[in-house]
Amino acid sequence: MDLAFLTPLCDRPGPWASVYVDAARHRACTAEERSLESLAVQRALAGAGADEATCHAVRMAFDELRHASDPVGRAFFATGGEVVLDPPLSTAPPGTSVRWAALPHIAPLLDLAGAEPLCLVARIGRDGADITLEPDGPHGTERHVPLWVADGWVPGAAEIAEALVRCQAGARADLVVLVGDEAECAAVRERLPAALRERALRTGSGASGGPLGAALPRARAAHEAELFAAARSRGEEATEDVPALVDAAREHRISQLLVRADGPDAHRPVWVGAEPDQVGVERDEPAVLGARDAVPARADDALLRCAAAAGAEAVSVAGSDPATGPAGGLGALLRWDA
Repeated sequence: MDLAFLTPLCDRPGPWASVYVDAARHRACTAEERSLESLAVQRALAGAGADEATCHAVRMAFDELRHASDPVGRAFFATGGEVVLDPPLSTAPPGTSVRWAALPHIAPLLDLAGAEPLCLVARIGRDGADITLEPDGPHGTERHVPLWVADGWVPGAAEIAEALVRCQAGARADLVVLVGDEAECAAVRERLPAALRERALRTGSGASGGPLGAALPRARAAHEAELFAAARSRGEEATEDVPALVDAAREHRISQLLVRADGPDAHRPVWVGAEPDQVGVERDEPAVLGARDAVPARADDALLRCAAAAGAEAVSVAGSDPATGPAGGLGALLRWDA
């Protein structure tokens, strides 16, 4: 996920109200039910210590949801009597959640607000491959690559790989998805150029030509976890230790932050100041970086704020195998040109 849209949250010291709402369910309620829910959100924030102006701003924004027809969900981030950011959600949250904390609780956005990536999809069989752009892009169905190979299937893998390279040059898709038998997909992937190979993942779902649906997020999470594991095995391009992640974040060396919300490190407390780079695992570290006061915050939110301010990306690896992804739920692929 490109975190640039979170920039407005990096410029305010907080504390912050963070509210996630199932907008479709909210609109389906009666007027009286909506009013009661809105009041409950306001009271929950007040009970957590939020100032009156911020409580009122959130309630007003919450009430306006009855007029919003597009999003299935909405998040509100407010401080100082103002809703600073209210991104639509592509996945409905499990009910309404309310939090008042030093930092905006942005970690759930990785699972709830991720835009569906543009995928170049190759459905591979022994008679060839159908290559399409999904969701429907400007090119629609790209092409069918028929194979009439007398000497076995492997030469056909090279033809499909070449076709994918040509299609990707025009489509500029975010991901290449290989659908089909594991061995056949592996043969195609091995023949892709290195830069494209790293963006190619395989899933067995969608082989009949139907949409990839829920299979894609799972496959993408597994793919990102595998990339992390490969980088970790090389010893220089990845880290998952919270102190090391904090150091890398402060030095703007995170290229991509990996987050698994149920990992124990995700909610580990760290210490933060008003600026995104003022973060440390010990209470006195933000002061060394110029912070007047240090307050505790969740590690995932602190690292995401720092990553957003530095122009890094983030991805959810929910459901990935801890043996390949970050064991504690937080990890990063690093860059060295910061």
